[in-house]
Amino acid sequence: MKRKIDRRTFVAGAAAGASAAVLARPAIAQGVSGNVVIIGGGFAGSTCARVLSSVPGNLKVTLIEPNEIYTACPFSNLVIAGLRDLHQQEFGYEQLAFRGVKVVHASASAVDADKKQVTLSDGTSLSYDRLIVAPGIDIRWDGLPGYNEAAANLMPHAWKAGPQTILLRQQLEAMEDGGVVVMTSPENPFRCPPGPYERASLIANYLKTKKPKSKLLLLDSKDVFSKQRLFLNAWKELYGDLLEWVSLSSGGKVTSVDPQTMVLKTDFATYKANVANVIPPQKAGHIAELAGVTDRSGWCPIDPVSFESRLRPGIHVVGDAAIAGAMPKSAFAANAQAKACAVAVAMMLADKVPVEPRLINTCYSLVAPDYGITVAGVYKPTNGQLLDIPGAGGTSPLDASADFRKQEAVYASGWFRTITAEVFG
Repeated sequence: MKRKIDRRTFVAGAAAGASAAVLARPAIAQGVSGNVVIIGGGFAGSTCARVLSSVPGNLKVTLIEPNEIYTACPFSNLVIAGLRDLHQQEFGYEQLAFRGVKVVHASASAVDADKKQVTLSDGTSLSYDRLIVAPGIDIRWDGLPGYNEAAANLMPHAWKAGPQTILLRQQLEAMEDGGVVVMTSPENPFRCPPGPYERASLIANYLKTKKPKSKLLLLDSKDVFSKQRLFLNAWKELYGDLLEWVSLSSGGKVTSVDPQTMVLKTDFATYKANVANVIPPQKAGHIAELAGVTDRSGWCPIDPVSFESRLRPGIHVVGDAAIAGAMPKSAFAANAQAKACAVAVAMMLADKVPVEPRLINTCYSLVAPDYGITVAGVYKPTNGQLLDIPGAGGTSPLDASADFRKQEAVYASGWFRTITAEVFG
């Protein structure tokens, strides 16, 4: 069990994490040349592009992203709960283009690692000296019997922010008071480990304030989850019997769904939902598989110093798609990994040995609009993996005051404004 966060220790760890980019700059100050292509314009890919655009020399940076507007997942649970507008989650790529990044709004359809070429959906190809793959996640449509792309129109996953987010919100708004909302949470690994529990919290908050005769069931494929004691204590305090968590050992693992009847089955029970939010198993974005950088798990093994693929030299993987050891799949983690990867790529193009990074992650969760909780960690490469630095992280205190929880919620908002301004602003 991690201890409470020592703020001074965490700040020291954060400074160490940031130094990966700072310390590497003198080593590449003579200038770097070459072509770097980045696939994926989320927190990881856009951060890589932004950092590489500032490297001295003649480095050409191309970002491939099919969407002209990026819709951020962090804080999208607030949209589902009717507390935020989806437009507040949307960001463009104008600033990256202004910084000299060539932004290509197209899909990458193939990667030839031997020829070092990326083929786009329109048939054109781009050559690279180093390729960075940051495709995020895809849904495993074969991972849960009964759940497929058509089913998602009736039982939305909303695990990619955008139309699915709005669909789930609309379903909650249309449900009569007294209805039953059923959520599912998958086995690890998946994007944003605390995400299902924050979502359950905010949906419960919506029901409590708008439809108090209703109930939320969270069917879980796990017995243990991120910030568990903090969430469970908060649920008991704020929501009582309105929110029920059914753990793996209590029969919470969903084995099949029927979207036509809105029925979810486990090994022990059958649940009928008025609204069902099914968060299915996931894998790395499809282009990672096409590039040959996924293993049998569906995720991408990487070197923890350079983020270079262990399967395809010359290709680096960052963000949710990567197997990053103890580091979770989160926006903050993606941003931190991208900074370290970008510096490593620049150094390798300059025939330098990448420096060993220190990486940080902080994850805020809102249990209610004015009730925040936090987990943080600092990581370093150890025995070929990214592992926790003992004593450098932790969680919010269990016995914090209401004012403390309110301040954590304020910090969460500040974090989102800061990271989106840094990456897209």
